[in-house]
Amino acid sequence: MNSSARDISRPENWDRRGLPAWSYHSDAFLELEKDQIFRTHWQIACHSCDVPNPGDYFTFDAVGERAIIIRGDDGELRAFHNICRHRGSRLVADEHGTCKNALICPFHGWVYNLDGTLRGAARPKSFPPMDKNEFGLIPLDLEVWMGFVYIRFHNGPQPSVAEMMKPFEEEAAFYRMQDLLPIDGVTTMTSDVNWKSVRDVDNEGYHVAMAHPALQDLYGSTYYDEPWTNGTCRSFATFKPHAGRLWSVRNYVNLSPGAAHLPDHLQKAWGYYGLFPSNVIIFMPESIQFYNEYPVSTGETVLRGATYKYPNETRVHEVARYLIDRIDRTTIAEDVQLTEWSNEAMLSKSFAGFYLSDLEYGVRTYHDHLRAVLPILNLETEPNQSRMEEINAEMLAAQADSGAQHAAE
Repeated sequence: MNSSARDISRPENWDRRGLPAWSYHSDAFLELEKDQIFRTHWQIACHSCDVPNPGDYFTFDAVGERAIIIRGDDGELRAFHNICRHRGSRLVADEHGTCKNALICPFHGWVYNLDGTLRGAARPKSFPPMDKNEFGLIPLDLEVWMGFVYIRFHNGPQPSVAEMMKPFEEEAAFYRMQDLLPIDGVTTMTSDVNWKSVRDVDNEGYHVAMAHPALQDLYGSTYYDEPWTNGTCRSFATFKPHAGRLWSVRNYVNLSPGAAHLPDHLQKAWGYYGLFPSNVIIFMPESIQFYNEYPVSTGETVLRGATYKYPNETRVHEVARYLIDRIDRTTIAEDVQLTEWSNEAMLSKSFAGFYLSDLEYGVRTYHDHLRAVLPILNLETEPNQSRMEEINAEMLAAQADSGAQHAAE
């Protein structure tokens, strides 16, 4: 199998401009992003191994919504809004845990079955008769792809995860991601930047040579990005033959035992699968990671992620993971600094906006995906805050009319 998943060609005269600066600090626009981007598109919540047994649950809060993923008595995974139908209390407050055979609201004691149906209210005679389905938990879309659990808070425009990730299916199957085991759970941190500044850095490898000495040492010029296409992207790199200038890289490359389940071209390689808007799976010989981010405010973003290991992990694989973690921690710190510097410029009157290199088509094509959902981003000057949603809806309608007209022609 060729290490390139699909065609990475791009138009000859592609637009080098980035998003307008106003979109990085507009409160009204952020509300549009939360609603149209994050609530209506797929998000990785966890891995199926995080909820292995009936009654196990995992929670995920983002953009004002809260979800609970729970495994039922029948072994099925389901997702619901983590909201009691009585007064809106959280049913569970911990990130993960186990309930024996029901979810019991800590506020008034309403009880829900593991399939989300209402088992009963406390003091039921104080209520009219209640249908167990009508007053059951509100379900969320849930899909498991290669073991990773994706949810949507609202029905959105995206196809299924499997359909979107189809270009990577053959390659991803080698990694046996459905067999993974958890290590330390999902971790989170906050960064004082707009969420798009995180994406802008993450969507291109042009900065690797200058900003990431460890990654440059590990794979250097072998790294390449594919453009965002139909909601997905991919990046890939193989280890340099003479990698090892830095201590962590040298020991990792020398020690890395590879994996018996991988073909030769993936034995010494790292890669990344992206799913719009902010989901990334990192595939490596020794372990698999995921990360994503979501906005809290225009100047605060939550970064979350987890690492998973294989069931047959040896001591050598464990040490290799330790070295990966050292490389990863350094890279994250470097990227956080870059996002802060870039994000600051969006408030400067002297900054005229991005001018993108041919190597930054990942940024440009990601921005195109955002513009397709939020065409108001085509406006260089900030529109009226009170009419932001209305203006975007009008532009979406015009965009749809134009598409229909072109299709008819």
